Amino acid sequence: MDIKQALTIVSDKDKKSTYRLLFMLFLVISLSIILLSNKFSSSDSQLQQILNRGTLRVVTRESPTTYYLGYQGAAGVEYQLASQFAERLGLKLEIRAVDSITEILTALQKGTADLAAAGLTITEERKNEFYFAPPYQEVSQKLVFKQGKRWPRNIEQLRGDLRVMADSSHALKLLKLKQKHASLGWSETVTDTSEDLLAKILDESIDYTISDSNELALNRRFYPELAIGFSIGKPEQLAWAFDKTHDDSLRAEAINFFSDIRASGELAQLIERNYGHVEDFDYVGTRKFLQAAKNKLPKYTELFQTAAGLELDWRLLAAISYQESHWNPHARSPTGVRGMMMLTRTTAKELGIKNRLDVEKSITGGAKYFSAVLKRIPERVQEPDKTWLALASYNIGWGHVEDARILTQKQGDDPNRWVDVKERLPLLRQRKYYKKTRYGYARGDEPVQYVDNIRRYYETLQWMIDVPDSLFNKPEINDQSAEQLLATTKPPETDKIKNKKLKAKKPIEDVAAENEE
Repeated sequence: MDIKQALTIVSDKDKKSTYRLLFMLFLVISLSIILLSNKFSSSDSQLQQILNRGTLRVVTRESPTTYYLGYQGAAGVEYQLASQFAERLGLKLEIRAVDSITEILTALQKGTADLAAAGLTITEERKNEFYFAPPYQEVSQKLVFKQGKRWPRNIEQLRGDLRVMADSSHALKLLKLKQKHASLGWSETVTDTSEDLLAKILDESIDYTISDSNELALNRRFYPELAIGFSIGKPEQLAWAFDKTHDDSLRAEAINFFSDIRASGELAQLIERNYGHVEDFDYVGTRKFLQAAKNKLPKYTELFQTAAGLELDWRLLAAISYQESHWNPHARSPTGVRGMMMLTRTTAKELGIKNRLDVEKSITGGAKYFSAVLKRIPERVQEPDKTWLALASYNIGWGHVEDARILTQKQGDDPNRWVDVKERLPLLRQRKYYKKTRYGYARGDEPVQYVDNIRRYYETLQWMIDVPDSLFNKPEINDQSAEQLLATTKPPETDKIKNKKLKAKKPIEDVAAENEE
């Protein structure tokens, strides 16, 4: 064999080796493509993974506006929305409450939560890292200090310790303000919650904090010493947050969800249930009520419990009584109504009450009268709207409330929802509206304020007083009736809204026909 033949043989072997290498490389590339294709296929989207898992993991924080455990169980606006969203997807809701905004954002980034429902403000900085669902509420940021201390009216007048939650929108807002106010200083905490900071204001551990308007409004019902110095910046929007490293499938479902509940009116109803009665704050009135609840109410608690029985929540009855008489047995109005429940002479006579100043008889009579009013509300009206409409009727009469309901339906809204009817009641003062009604003119703004006041008192009593154990220790109450008792004492603001399409509204003639019942 000469050299030329030897080189030819070596060349053939090299070609075979090269072909083998190319073939192996082709197999590796093909397999990689198949694996990547499976990984990013639509069947393995974030939403599909969650559906396969069977649980929706939501991270939140504990506060009256987001999530908390009341005596009836889990409650809060974010909890109610998340529960409804999970139910819509056919999933079990898994709530994880953490202490700081930092932990919430970290949970999203690490993938230990599918979404954050925690009263998060949409900011430009956050939009760089997270996707947001459509906003569900607008809030403003308030500088909070303790009543009685020096009132700061702007940033330049702050003198003391200002503390906010780390990674919060409040901290981001202060960073921007620092550019214009070089002397501005503050501290950030990863251990204190927003409510902890409000408590530190009250015990004077710190001088100032910043709170969202909705959270502050709920807390001022119980802590009227929380005062507002000034608003910081423009109103901002709250929304759910999603990590950007995932696909958009879960967020797309959330967009559809909020679109549906906004169109159906369910979102507006939820916001009204939780905040509609706390928009106006009365410092003196709130302090007076808290003092009366502590000093006066204990003398009458047993009478309210007995009169309420199993049909009413005694705290609601007590709230009605405070609105009527401030728990004064000898109260009397210029119109002649008298006593703890301020009964008219006619009503007292119908109830067989001879002495309206008799505390026990007045409370019992008021309970019977309110129960009768409550039973007049059509059965199709759901709680808590049924109770709010009954309270309005207790104040102004069912006829005028029915006029407002008919007007509500004529204007395209739901006559069975208090959030819609309360907008029409004040219109009964205007001739162009009341001249077309059956019962005519009415001071319709008064029952709206009346209901809002009672809702505030009722909710405060729920916060101050647990369900008395004695009500469950009666031998005649079995397990089933105990559950019924819990149902009657359920706080309306924390009821979950079921995710159901609204039924078709009744014809106007059907609503009007209820006057004949």
